[in-house]
Amino acid sequence: MSERAEPKRRLFTVEEANAMLPLVRAIVTDLAQLSRDVVDRRERLGHLRANRDLRANDLYSDEVEEIEAELERDTQQLYDFVEELRQLGVEPKNGPEGLVDFPSKMDGRIVYLCWRLGEPEVLHWHDLDAGFAGRQPLTAEVAAAGNGEGGPAVDASAGHD
Repeated sequence: MSERAEPKRRLFTVEEANAMLPLVRAIVTDLAQLSRDVVDRRERLGHLRANRDLRANDLYSDEVEEIEAELERDTQQLYDFVEELRQLGVEPKNGPEGLVDFPSKMDGRIVYLCWRLGEPEVLHWHDLDAGFAGRQPLTAEVAAAGNGEGGPAVDASAGHD
């Protein structure tokens, strides 16, 4: 039986994450917009189903089926956006809010550089288990140092050990 090696995770410096932001921003903008739209339409569809006998073969039932088919297509598009981000090495965390993480290395450990749609650049980081609530600001020294000298800094290495 062969062991499957875990693929190496791409690690980003602050500069690399910010350089990738135009592409990530475009994908995340589409992802967030479509996510909110799909959530809204699913809620409305749920209300329609709750107040209607959908077994009746009428125009209303046909319209509901059409809405369900559109939702399936849009849900697939959401998966495609998520996969596109993952292929770039970016980890999507919350579609409707446009929240993504860039894996990085800080003080010898793996952390996330955290970015949310609407922010001008990557300005925060958090530990892997801290989540969005544990975000901490990147200082200019942290972003520029890249070697751990004088406090936490993002490691410039492109891979991990």
